[in-house]
Amino acid sequence: MEYKDYYAVLGVPRTASPAEIKKAFRKLARQHHPDAKPGDTAAEHKFKEINEANEVLSDPAKRKQYDELGANWEAISQAREAGAAGGGNPYAGFGGGGFGGGNNVRYEFRTSADGDFSDFFHVFFGGDAATDGGTRPAGRGTRATGGMSFEDILSGMGIDGTTAGQPGARRATPPPPPTHEATAELTLAEAFHGTTRLVEVDGKRLEITIPAGADTGSRIKLSKRGPGGGDLVVVVKVLPDKTFTRRGADLERDLPLTLEEALLGAEVKVTTLKGSVLLTIPAGTQPGRTFRLTGQGMPRFKAAGTGDLYVKARVVLPTGLSDDARAAARTFFDIVKQPDPR
Repeated sequence: MEYKDYYAVLGVPRTASPAEIKKAFRKLARQHHPDAKPGDTAAEHKFKEINEANEVLSDPAKRKQYDELGANWEAISQAREAGAAGGGNPYAGFGGGGFGGGNNVRYEFRTSADGDFSDFFHVFFGGDAATDGGTRPAGRGTRATGGMSFEDILSGMGIDGTTAGQPGARRATPPPPPTHEATAELTLAEAFHGTTRLVEVDGKRLEITIPAGADTGSRIKLSKRGPGGGDLVVVVKVLPDKTFTRRGADLERDLPLTLEEALLGAEVKVTTLKGSVLLTIPAGTQPGRTFRLTGQGMPRFKAAGTGDLYVKARVVLPTGLSDDARAAARTFFDIVKQPDPR
């Protein structure tokens, strides 16, 4: 039975996208539709070929099956010829059906009178099919064997989706092992410096390196290191910190100041994730004023550079004043006349 190149029928490459296939089909269908060329048997035949090609290539499952045809189809043809030459039926055990050959066994099709789909289509895909856009109603093509798929036939031949023993044989690719995920909880300091975690995989302890700068949602992929040989993906979760708030690669924190420091100015030690730095507080610093410490933020995850640290002044007023302190404060405020800020 002649192999049909459906890609050639539609005039598209094997790498064509579904949109390209749909566009080519519509163009050719309009060009060769029997209504556009009444009485033209060549156009009618071409139209049926176009429908058949579109039926296969527009269906992802059928297209995948068809793309894997190649040597598998040759194996079936050779097995058929071998059965005919030996007087036997190489397709025995297939519900009484075959491709034709020894012992007068035939693989039959019952199709509509106009033969919308070729024998090649039915041998390869089997069963009923409905074309794109309703150009052919479902249920017009059946076969006597009960609708065995191409995989059923190969399985019955003992080659289980491959062409074992045939030159240039291609073995079906098994599905990849599943990807497994594990969550790693980090403190902000660990995320700043980078750290490691131990994960148990298939009874073995695996040390995972988490680069500096990792943030909640960061993913570290270890190819083929998961259970059963699949990929292992470690998803990072950074825990809240009591001092710092993270905004991407930048950090924010409050800086408590005494009334004296805010009024008269001072040099104040500020703790960062790198260590400590001295920050000059200008006299008359208002609560909420923000100072930017360049380069004192988080390292950027898997990238160059570092964020900044933003320090917000928070003035802490003295409490529990003695009588003398209250009198001194009153004298002070009598001297310092502050305008009403409201």
